[in-house]
Amino acid sequence: MKTKLSLLGIAGLLMVFVSCGTDQSASSNATAGTSEAEQNTPLGQASVVDEASDPNILQVAIGSEAHSTLVAAVQAAQIEHVLVNAGPLTVFAPVNEAFDALPEGTVENLLKPENKATLAGILTGHAAPGSFDVEGLKKEARKGRKLYMADGSYLEVTTEGEDVLVAGAKVIATIQTSNGIINVVDKVILPE
Repeated sequence: MKTKLSLLGIAGLLMVFVSCGTDQSASSNATAGTSEAEQNTPLGQASVVDEASDPNILQVAIGSEAHSTLVAAVQAAQIEHVLVNAGPLTVFAPVNEAFDALPEGTVENLLKPENKATLAGILTGHAAPGSFDVEGLKKEARKGRKLYMADGSYLEVTTEGEDVLVAGAKVIATIQTSNGIINVVDKVILPE
């Protein structure tokens, strides 16, 4: 009896494997309309469409006209997946005017494919593991602590009256998201 069940089980598994085989022509047809670059973009979780959950950091940034340059930079660096991870994550998000204030040609140069690694390094210098709203940042400043950033650097947090500055970039707004906090800043934080 056990032998019959074992043989039936093996036969059933074989049928499942055969029926689940990939159809190369269907796969080729599905990707025929997309470029090789689009097929090789490592979006990971960023490609998941979820309209039922609260928006994550990437979704909020994409929906903000004031952050279109930041979104273009994140996409050029292909680090979208970083901004959708479970977190918590704090992102210091420069507004478009902050990018405009950089020397002429800087943004255009960084968006070139050959500068992808440099751009990714700059952008990860705007993200800190953990959850730091304005009050949390003020607390860090009072204690004289620096924030550890995703690129391995440490940024100084200071206060000037009620203003909070991170590496000289003023926090002008804070937005809670499903996977962390966006602190909107008025400057691009560049490596020293």
